[in-house]
Amino acid sequence: MSRLTPCFEALRKSGRKAVIPYIVAGDPTVAATVPMLHSLVAAGANVLELGVPFSDPMSEGPVIQRGHERALANEVSLTQVLSMVAEFRRQDQVTPIVIMGYANPVERMGYANFASACSTAGVDGLITVDLPPEEVGPLNVELQKVAIDNIFLISPTTPAERIATITSNASGFIYYVAVKGVTGAGHLDSSDVGMHLDLIRSKTALPICVGFGIKDAESATAVGSMADGVVVGSALIDTMAVTLDAGGSLDAGVDKAVALLGSIRTGIDNM
Repeated sequence: MSRLTPCFEALRKSGRKAVIPYIVAGDPTVAATVPMLHSLVAAGANVLELGVPFSDPMSEGPVIQRGHERALANEVSLTQVLSMVAEFRRQDQVTPIVIMGYANPVERMGYANFASACSTAGVDGLITVDLPPEEVGPLNVELQKVAIDNIFLISPTTPAERIATITSNASGFIYYVAVKGVTGAGHLDSSDVGMHLDLIRSKTALPICVGFGIKDAESATAVGSMADGVVVGSALIDTMAVTLDAGGSLDAGVDKAVALLGSIRTGIDNM
């Protein structure tokens, strides 16, 4: 069992919801990544989602795409991402870490080698955006050997029969995409989210976390009462990038992003 299951069980028992920040490993710098992860935990993050830089991040909007570009310019590879997780684990053995990326780097490493490396580093879950559930069997075999959860995205356009296929292969939690399109796009409709969460819950008992439309405390609380957690990514990455583009320091950019996460944590706790 990974750290995710006890984390969500503890949150449920205490009546709290998970706050899950997403950042791209190596953006804005390699050196800033691990300290920022610790700062996000201190600000109230329950689970961390770390993006693996990729040259064609097709599910991402422009903000996160630019984050991938900056990280690739910093020469961050999958192996280096796992090294960052291992460095984080030297101080924090409790907070679950999910890595999010695309199939090509995983397949190049080989499923068995990849699962072993993730386990050694201290990874708890994996989101592979472009690996369909019908093809996940061989990877799941290797992940299950080392108790790493395979987490899947479900979107507003996912048919009911496909939801059943996805949930039968998933573990850890379900990531519900609250808006159509790429990350950072669209308007979050809380009533529509609620309807889809009810459908997903009819297929699985796994926790459901909502992302792709969480920008601030207001949008987080709009869905927080219905979901088991919220994921915020584009807003954090954009906050850092805007600060740096305006001539602000790296520390200032990170501090503003961490403060934004803290405001979301407060909003969720006070709803």
